[in-house]
Amino acid sequence: MRAYVVKRTLFAVVTVFVAITINFVLFRVLPGNAVARISRVPNASPALKQALEAEFGLDKPIWQQYLLYLGQLFHGNLGVSFANRQPVFENLMQAFANTLPMVATGTVLAIVIGIAFGVYSAVRRGTIGDHLSTNLAVVFYAFPTQFLGMMLLILFAGVLPSVGMSDPFAVGQTPWEQFLDQLSHMILPVTTLVLTLYAEDALIVRSAMLDTLGEDYVLTARAKGLPRRRIISSYALRNAALPIITQVALALGAIVSGAILVEVIFSWPGVGRALYDAVLQRDYPMMQGGFLFITVVVVVLNYIADLLYYRYDPRLSR
Repeated sequence: MRAYVVKRTLFAVVTVFVAITINFVLFRVLPGNAVARISRVPNASPALKQALEAEFGLDKPIWQQYLLYLGQLFHGNLGVSFANRQPVFENLMQAFANTLPMVATGTVLAIVIGIAFGVYSAVRRGTIGDHLSTNLAVVFYAFPTQFLGMMLLILFAGVLPSVGMSDPFAVGQTPWEQFLDQLSHMILPVTTLVLTLYAEDALIVRSAMLDTLGEDYVLTARAKGLPRRRIISSYALRNAALPIITQVALALGAIVSGAILVEVIFSWPGVGRALYDAVLQRDYPMMQGGFLFITVVVVVLNYIADLLYYRYDPRLSR
């Protein structure tokens, strides 16, 4: 167990370091930068451009910028946003606070619904319910996220709130009224996330369950006369948990990264929308900090999934 944990820990650390390097290099090979955009503003003098480049360290060679960036990360500083001159960490925390309720709700609902439909389809294999459930999952899995979001926006924009996370004209609301207002604004983006994510969960769970239901120990349990519910929950579903754990870990990573397309379509001020705006503004610190934040969380979730693998897969402990 100790050797396994050390190996996975080193792999996670190396992954984060590689992601840091790629993020730094990637955004600097793109044409243009934030200072170039500012310098095109009327009455912007060349002296202003030079002052901004010196302030943000853009006048230094790439390798010096990289060393400075690593030094700031070592001290827990993600830098200052080019766009609003605020610390990147504060911007990310504010955006994450907006992302969490919407994306977490959609992701958790998608996981629960996907597992339920996947188990049902596997247990009822070959029936009409199985065909309907599987084909419906394939259809939603094939649709792009932006297509589903736009269709829901067109169909329900006149009935449900479709922009932002609250009504900007509502004043004097009680906490309960604010909660209901935000809940109503979450309906369309959450529905888009559920329809997009549940299908993949359902197909993966169905495939894993079908493999498990054909094993000899399941047939032995049936021959012993064990209740069907116990066979499904204690034998089939538990032994099909490995691919489900991986899928859940990847899905939970979306809670942090946010659904960029969904947040842009519905103007939800979350992490995804913040990164989208940072790309348009060539805001290097915000982009680097955002992608680093997402990378670290996804790596940690996969690290936890690897540890759970050791717990549920006895072959790893041999």
